[in-house]
Amino acid sequence: MLTTLKGIVQEMNQTPELGKALFRLTSRVKQTVDVDSCSVYLADYDNQVFVLKATDGLHPDAVDQVRIGFSEGLIGLVGQREEPLNIENAHQHPRFKHYDEVKEENYNAFLGTPIIHQRKVLGVITLQQEKMRRFSEDEEAFLVTLATQLALEITNAEIRGALSLTSVDHIPHQKNVVGIAGSPGLAVGKGFSPDRTFSLKKWVMRRTHAPQNEIQAYRQGVEVTRTEVDRLSSRLDEGIPDDVKSIFQLYHHLLDANSLGREVEEKIREGWDAGSSLKLVVDNYAARFQAMDDPYMQERAIDIVDLSNRILTNILIASRGKNVVEKVPEDDSILVADEVSATMLAEFPRDKLKGIISIRGSANSHAAILARAMGVPAVMGCQSVSPGLLEDKDILLDGYSGEVIISPERNIRNEFIQLIEEEAAISQRIDEEAGKPCESQDGCRMSLFINAGLSAEIETGANHAGAGIGLFRTEIPFMLRERFPSESEQVDIYRKVLAATPELPITMRTLDVGGDKPLPYFPINEENPFLGWRGVRLTLDHPEIFLVQVRAMLRASLGMRNLQIMLPMISSVSEVQEARRLIDQAFFEISDEIRGTGHVLHRPLTGIMLEVPSVLYQLPQLAKHVDFFSVGSNDLTQYLLAVDRNNTRVASLYNSYHPAVLAALYDIVVQANTCQVPVTVCGEIAGEPGGALLLMGMGYRRLSMNAFNLRKINWLIRNVSLAECKKLLAQALTCSTHSDVFTYLNDYLETKGLGGLIRAGA
Repeated sequence: MLTTLKGIVQEMNQTPELGKALFRLTSRVKQTVDVDSCSVYLADYDNQVFVLKATDGLHPDAVDQVRIGFSEGLIGLVGQREEPLNIENAHQHPRFKHYDEVKEENYNAFLGTPIIHQRKVLGVITLQQEKMRRFSEDEEAFLVTLATQLALEITNAEIRGALSLTSVDHIPHQKNVVGIAGSPGLAVGKGFSPDRTFSLKKWVMRRTHAPQNEIQAYRQGVEVTRTEVDRLSSRLDEGIPDDVKSIFQLYHHLLDANSLGREVEEKIREGWDAGSSLKLVVDNYAARFQAMDDPYMQERAIDIVDLSNRILTNILIASRGKNVVEKVPEDDSILVADEVSATMLAEFPRDKLKGIISIRGSANSHAAILARAMGVPAVMGCQSVSPGLLEDKDILLDGYSGEVIISPERNIRNEFIQLIEEEAAISQRIDEEAGKPCESQDGCRMSLFINAGLSAEIETGANHAGAGIGLFRTEIPFMLRERFPSESEQVDIYRKVLAATPELPITMRTLDVGGDKPLPYFPINEENPFLGWRGVRLTLDHPEIFLVQVRAMLRASLGMRNLQIMLPMISSVSEVQEARRLIDQAFFEISDEIRGTGHVLHRPLTGIMLEVPSVLYQLPQLAKHVDFFSVGSNDLTQYLLAVDRNNTRVASLYNSYHPAVLAALYDIVVQANTCQVPVTVCGEIAGEPGGALLLMGMGYRRLSMNAFNLRKINWLIRNVSLAECKKLLAQALTCSTHSDVFTYLNDYLETKGLGGLIRAGA
């Protein structure tokens, strides 16, 4: 039976149109189970009905015509109960309802099973037979198993775009889909999907008998691409900070002969042509990045693939005379692509770009960072649609909540335009007060820091006007090499960061890799990487790695006082003691080396990340060994709730406003203040309007966030009082669910006239 089930699902997979796939499914199931009828009903939540979508046994004219209310008949009962219904004689059941169109008068036996995906009933699949009998346990188990597989296929059909966004009479139907908020703002425009003729994904592997010619073609392709990257970088708006433009430094690094180039040319010498060699190398790098849990690391795969597709195009143009004809966008366009890249965004006509939708990707992608810097609303990871379905469609885009409305109804569109006008007004007010101190109406001063680390200089420029960098991730220089970077290489990287704002503190987190974030040259395979060999656990086991990095940080800080060192993934006091011993060793080594040179080395402050729940119960002991605490609320939430936030099946359970998480955050700041240890929150909640107010009410006075949130949070704090935040917190701590907390926060902001900051739940 299992083999048969796999065969049925495989057949459905291979049928591109969902309607045809369901008809094929009903026929195969009817034949396999040897019954008189098999039917599939899908839920229409807009109209609160189940619609007959496919059948083998009922009258074919009833398909798409029979609509059964969610509370009507046996189909409605199966949906309500969310469990199988096995009846010997359906006509005698009190919930039986006769529908003339289906012609089921002769059927007595009935077995119905709900089709459920992530707690939502998508439909019902039924078996019927003339003979009056109860279906066997094996038949029921088969149908239940099939229904679970069918749920995935219906969901995947949405992703593949098999479900049309247009009704039978060709009148557009409004459809709402939700992705990840990538860049704040609201936008109205037409979907535009650019052509990408050449890509490594579609490249067919080929051999070559002329490796030197292929090497020459590859080098020419790289040179042309380098020129393109320079041109695209210069095309960005003058208003974008130089540090954000430095995103393109990563592209230049990858174009360097010592990066991808050496490996590609080695593959060519092994007998592959230039395109195939590039594909082999890039696929390997991209797979490594995509396999990592850290979203910052995952997003680098997009950059590598995008750049390599450009190299491939230029190789083909140089060696084979291929040409590329690109479509031209119209005014008020919403850029839509499988993966919007930084270069794709840079070459798009700025005066025609109103918004961005990326089917894959996250708020950490370079495209999202550039979109925020350019002030362009963006939604990332919008996986429930495909670019083709959005082409030339009217689109409303909400970059606060991640919601996209396709073919909107007129009244919805008018309301949305009104929200855009309100947003413009509030943005103007924020801009007017951008340079003012972050102080509440009753005198509470807050320090706002920046989370950085996408490349050596991103988000460290003076244009950001923050109080410093609260979290600088040091992993990427390690990720983009084929070996551990040397001490002098690290010194160069860290010196640029520290020297960018020498008057402001820069908190550098020591290497946080391992487990779910293995280095390409230091692979680690673990069954449970979240609880595995990572962070300070790895670097303490390899003091030679830890000492080289700390020595590099100290040498980079010579003559400056702004370096602070932070230790990740701390779970015990002994880890802090051992790390501090190594930091002291590095400090004394550098001090001896510079004696008599005139250089001055200042001892950096040392702190720890609070992200493992065990430290919540050791704060007084830990306080004796550190200078500051920093709450990594993202990982702390993940560990407290036992939810992998990158697992789509449980991601909806991840929420930093969960009452347990709020209680933990409150307890941390109370203990830290008692111990007189400064504490910062550097997770996403710090950069959200509601979260910032709650943290302020708890007693936090230092928040670190993505740069694009800084001005908004600054302005918000200037328009509230500490007393109000404390009342807000007291009420939030009595809530039973995170949705209750959200509702209360949003109502408060609306009453204050600050609703523009949290449109659609942002």
